[in-house]
Amino acid sequence: MAGEPISEIVQWRPAAPLRPYVTWYTGYREAGMGPGRHRGLPSPYLTLIIALDEPLVIAAHPDPRTPPAEYGTLVGGLHTTPVLITHDGRQSGIQLSLSPLGARALLGLPSGELAGAVLDAADVLGPFANRLREQVLCASGWAARFTVLDEVLSARLDAGARLQDEVVHAWNRLLTTAGAVPASELAREVGWSGRYLSRRFGVEVGLSPKAAARVVRFDRARRFLQRQAGDDHSLPLSAVAAAYSYYDQAHLARDFGEFAGCSPSRWLCEEFRYVQGVAGDPVPDSAS
Repeated sequence: MAGEPISEIVQWRPAAPLRPYVTWYTGYREAGMGPGRHRGLPSPYLTLIIALDEPLVIAAHPDPRTPPAEYGTLVGGLHTTPVLITHDGRQSGIQLSLSPLGARALLGLPSGELAGAVLDAADVLGPFANRLREQVLCASGWAARFTVLDEVLSARLDAGARLQDEVVHAWNRLLTTAGAVPASELAREVGWSGRYLSRRFGVEVGLSPKAAARVVRFDRARRFLQRQAGDDHSLPLSAVAAAYSYYDQAHLARDFGEFAGCSPSRWLCEEFRYVQGVAGDPVPDSAS
């Protein structure tokens, strides 16, 4: 007789020294729920995933030239098209949300080198990726696994990796304004030309300031829709659009079409079980 279906999502704040670089650990386990797929949507965070019981299956990458693949660990940079993840009814792992400003300190390279890519973590971290997964697999229970992450990542952290203050300021302004500040205003604030800011921002973040602003705004709007779905509340999409500085509902729908590959209503309908489980996921206002 088959066991009862399992659906777990557990979130954990990293240890204090890691918080400027790692926003959340999210553990997930699903079994007996039937085959499914999940859209990994563009967000202001890089992704490090450690698979547990079975590999993670990426059916479609942000770069359509990249073929489907399975991963024991993966690193994903900032992207502007969805990642399609499939499973046969079982999936489990831990996802780490990383600030792009922390890529040098934790990954050893600027976020711009990962833009639009999903890679085997060993291609970025070398043997460290497999050692990290082995230590996580040896731990029993979510709390023990998260503790392993705290210890191993804290030991790896290069706190001396510094970014230009102007890039940090521009990134934090985009986060605190939910992407509402124009790129021209950011350039004036930091005293750089728009072209130079775009170039330096692209190296360290992986997107231009304008593209990053769109991703931040989209991320905040879709998380608001998540919370509404989880709380069984709803607002007209026109009100959501106005709250997150879209021109109108059609503007929000166009961004959903580009970033999610579908309408907001279809996304909620197809992924309700997933978004309901993480509806309380808070997003910090800034990165250190």
